[in-house]
Amino acid sequence: MASLLLGLIVLTVQGQMVDPVHFSTQLNMLKGDEGEIVFSATIDEGWHVYSTDLGNGGPISATFNAVKMEGVETVGKLKPRGHVIKQYDKLFDMEVLFFEKTAQFVQRVRFTQQKYSIDCYLEYGACNDEMCMPPTEVAFKASSNLPLKGEAIEAAEKGKQPDPLVKKEETKEVTADTVALIEIPTEDTTAVDSAIVDSATVTPLPLEGMGEASLLYILLMGFVGGLLAVLMPCIWPIIPMTVSFFLKRAKTDRRKGIRDALTYGASIIVIYLGLGLLVTALFGSDTLNAMSTNAVFNVALFLLLVVFALSFFGWFEIRLPEGWANAVDTKASATTGLISIFLMAFTLVLVSFSCTAPIIGLLLVETATSGNWLAPALGMLGFAVALALPFTLFALFPSWLKQTPKSGAWMNMLKVTLGFIELAFSLKFLSVADLAYGWHILDREVFLSLWIVIFALLGAYLCGWLKFQSDEADGSVPRSMPVVCIMGGLVSLAFAVYMLPGLWGAPCKAVSAFAPPMNTQDFNLNSKVVEARFTDYEQGLAAARAEGKPVLIDFTGFGCVNCRKMEAAVWTDPRVADLLTKDYILVSLFVDDKTPLAEPVEVTDERGTHTLRTVGAKWSYLQSRRFHANAQPFYVAVDGNGQPLTGSRAYDEDVEAYLNFLRQGLAAFASR
Repeated sequence: MASLLLGLIVLTVQGQMVDPVHFSTQLNMLKGDEGEIVFSATIDEGWHVYSTDLGNGGPISATFNAVKMEGVETVGKLKPRGHVIKQYDKLFDMEVLFFEKTAQFVQRVRFTQQKYSIDCYLEYGACNDEMCMPPTEVAFKASSNLPLKGEAIEAAEKGKQPDPLVKKEETKEVTADTVALIEIPTEDTTAVDSAIVDSATVTPLPLEGMGEASLLYILLMGFVGGLLAVLMPCIWPIIPMTVSFFLKRAKTDRRKGIRDALTYGASIIVIYLGLGLLVTALFGSDTLNAMSTNAVFNVALFLLLVVFALSFFGWFEIRLPEGWANAVDTKASATTGLISIFLMAFTLVLVSFSCTAPIIGLLLVETATSGNWLAPALGMLGFAVALALPFTLFALFPSWLKQTPKSGAWMNMLKVTLGFIELAFSLKFLSVADLAYGWHILDREVFLSLWIVIFALLGAYLCGWLKFQSDEADGSVPRSMPVVCIMGGLVSLAFAVYMLPGLWGAPCKAVSAFAPPMNTQDFNLNSKVVEARFTDYEQGLAAARAEGKPVLIDFTGFGCVNCRKMEAAVWTDPRVADLLTKDYILVSLFVDDKTPLAEPVEVTDERGTHTLRTVGAKWSYLQSRRFHANAQPFYVAVDGNGQPLTGSRAYDEDVEAYLNFLRQGLAAFASR
């Protein structure tokens, strides 16, 4: 299990540039005045190349395309040769034809003159079970002045002296770098077409550790969420009862008791891990990425977290139908062995739903919008391990139970505290929708004002100055607050005071990952803020050519947490700010900008042909096609013609390293 999980993590954090199909081309002369152009392919294991004439709405069909044909004309259509496999494809919802291991495509031609010139290419599509290549070209060129002698060609094919008319060209191996096709209206030339025409590629600096750190953070976040869930009033009182059940079994058979306790803990992990995998299976990484800046999706998440917060405040309880838990509990009692232990764990999941649902909801919301398809499962794994840990440990070491605190008022206080935190986090998702669609209802000072109020009220609650109805109903808040609560209240009040200067433009680095960017601040006394001069690629390049400066392209996003961290932690450094404002033309391209394009742009990539309808989609395509990266933040220095000056850089709060990156770009620009 561990090795499988590690393998999935490695596949997730490492980018892949695949090269699965290798073509060679040949011109064979036939009898008379005819010949055939042959495209022969060897295909890597697990991949397949699609055949011809698959129709619209399906994968990329193999097609023959003539660039220049002089003294020669095509006869009929491109024909596939070899073992063609016919199979129903669920992805395209149609019957498809494809080749595996080897493929051959033949285009017959007729020569109309002794002097001929051929310039053409084959376009094809290839996929495996996990990904597809963009439409890829295989070029072929040939020309001759000699008389046509088809019989000599036949002799050459039988092993005799090769005929000079046989033109055989081995092409370079076709890779995913091959330029994708794009049709853009001539009256709306955009950054996308200029980036594609220039096929130069930038290699990012080696920052693989950042991806691993991100996944580790998600795992840790899930683990902390699981520990908080253990302390909820729906779970904490259950621990002694569950442990005593396993101890009774251990009296007769110690090994069996230990085995049952371990099975119980493993069952909890399996159930919650299955929930995380279900989220990924239902939506998939592409859908989750698309929804991460969707207005309806983010507003729904905002409302969901508000509901969870209100339930923790004691306004109501979120409960599953009681019949579900009773039915599972009855089934567990009626069965024996490992199945009964698993059903006991499932009963715990159902019974504790009212306390764990808000925590799980927040965790799944955070991981599902992270852009990483593995994140929901990894977050749930951390949550489940933390939740299962006390049940397993107390069953193995029952004497530890005597040292644990008893159930009491502190549990309700913990619930209310988490309610305040959920309410604060909910504003992040409303902010993402607000920024992506330009509503301007939650600008930076409005966001900070709400957070100041929320954390000030949390401080007042922990200090005992504020009570909720649930506290008064059961008298759960003591007259004299514990020292731990008072200290927590003071920290929360101090945090609220810390954010106050942010209303006048202070950076407030501690909340920069969640608050809207500084450029949404209506009233800002901070004159040292670094802001992009341009949010358009071509305009930035034009300004760079006019002023004789290099360009720093900042691929960012309104909902990008790490982008805000970089702007607050790195760009605010005076040395960095000085370089960005004086020596570079800073261009920020928001990949989640929902502003509609003047006219949609049709593009073809590994997922087939689709339409770029928004400004953000255009910049996202530019980043992935030009620089082979799709994560933000992503920084690259280029000259006024868009030529890269140095390597690119991703998220890393090392100011010195970022300064070195900027200086390398300036040095390379000066040398040109």
